[in-house]
Amino acid sequence: MYLVKEIFYTLQGEGTHAGRPSVFCRFSLCNLWTGREKDRHRAICTFCDTDFIGTDGPGGGRFATAADLAAAISAAWAGAAHPRSKPYVVCTGGEPLLQLDKDAVDALHDAGFEVAVETNGTRPAPPGLDWVCVSPKSTAEVVLTSGDDLKLVYPQPDAQPERFEHLDFAHFLLQPMDGPDVEANTRATVEYCLRHPQWHLSLQTHKYLGIA
Repeated sequence: MYLVKEIFYTLQGEGTHAGRPSVFCRFSLCNLWTGREKDRHRAICTFCDTDFIGTDGPGGGRFATAADLAAAISAAWAGAAHPRSKPYVVCTGGEPLLQLDKDAVDALHDAGFEVAVETNGTRPAPPGLDWVCVSPKSTAEVVLTSGDDLKLVYPQPDAQPERFEHLDFAHFLLQPMDGPDVEANTRATVEYCLRHPQWHLSLQTHKYLGIA
């Protein structure tokens, strides 16, 4: 059984694939926060801005099999076929690696998708993923130590960039923390990247554009 908050078609807003048409599959549940405001103060990740509770979002639901999940994701893809593009799904959350498994990855591949995951990195990943983006959170141990994007929300006092620079990722990205201090955080992120050019700036372009 896969518990999914929502499935929707949009542009990827963050990271190396920013601007790419994508189906987002947002899994319910997270191991670093319950998603309930009353628990935020004692969560490991206190700055999450995403609703991942339940299965009541657009396209969400309980999917009994990997084939059922892949069918729902396929139904959300609205792009025309073209030899220069391939359907792309971003598995996110919550924490998708609490649920995403090899059966689901295989079913999505059979449906013609490239499969990406956006994870906090505290869980091992199933084999076969086409793109792995890890976003470390606070003091949580990162066990997924290789992939494509290492995307760190900045600043986090207990998750400094230098803590992760030895990991085996192709791209190292800093993303300003959203919230009431986003302007100051953006300036600080830009300044850090200018001083440490091994890090590149990642912006949440979907928020600037006003899209999901």
